[in-house]
Amino acid sequence: MQIDIVDIQGKRVGQAALADDVFGAKVKEHLLWEVVKAQQAAKRAGTHATKTREFVRGGGKKPYRQKGTGNARQGSTRSPQFVGGGKVFGPHPRDYSYTVPKKVRKAALASALSLRAKENRLLIIDQLTGMFDGKPKTKRLAGVLKALGLASALVVDGKQNRHLARSARNLTTTKCLAPEGLNVYDILNHKSLVISRDAVKAVEARVTGGDAAAPQEPPA
Repeated sequence: MQIDIVDIQGKRVGQAALADDVFGAKVKEHLLWEVVKAQQAAKRAGTHATKTREFVRGGGKKPYRQKGTGNARQGSTRSPQFVGGGKVFGPHPRDYSYTVPKKVRKAALASALSLRAKENRLLIIDQLTGMFDGKPKTKRLAGVLKALGLASALVVDGKQNRHLARSARNLTTTKCLAPEGLNVYDILNHKSLVISRDAVKAVEARVTGGDAAAPQEPPA
C-alpha cells in the first residue's frame, strides 16, 4: 500500500510503499485483546500476601481444655475463626505473566498497525533527527505535534535518536519508542501513530521476521 510522507510542518514530500501484510492486514480484535491482556498481566507486581495460621505470631497454647466447657473444641487462638487469626485462601505472592505464542504476538501487532492505517491515524514523517539542534527540547516536539494536529501520539524512531525520547518524556499524551519496543498496548493507548521514514522497515521486520537495515547515526 502507498502512503504519503510528510515533513514536520505537515507538507507532503513523497510517498512510501508499506507492506500489505503489516499495514493492510485484517484487523483481528480478539488478538488485540489477548495480547493487551498479557501485557497488562505482566505489569502486575504480584507482591500481595496474607498470613495463614502458620505465619501468625502466637497461638501455640491450647486456649482451654478439650472437654467439659460447653464450647467447641479449639487448638489455637490463631485459627481462622478467631479475630487476629490466620486468613484462609488469601492471596500470596505470584507471577501473573504468561507467554503468548510468537505468531499471535506478530499477528496482533500487524492488526494494531493496520487498524491505525485503516483509521487514517498513521503518519509517516520524513525525518525526526534534525529538529532538535543538538539538544532535547520538549517545547519543540510539542510544537511539531500541534502543527500536525496530533493531541495524542505514539512516535516511533530509531533508538539512536536520544533527543526525541528525552523530549517526549514530559508530554503526558505522547510517548516515544524504538521499533524494537513497539507493542500493541501503546499503539492502542494513543490516538495516532507517527513513524519516521527510516523506522518503517524496522517496524515491518518486527512483524515479518526479516532483517532491517541498521539506520545511520545522525550527524553531530
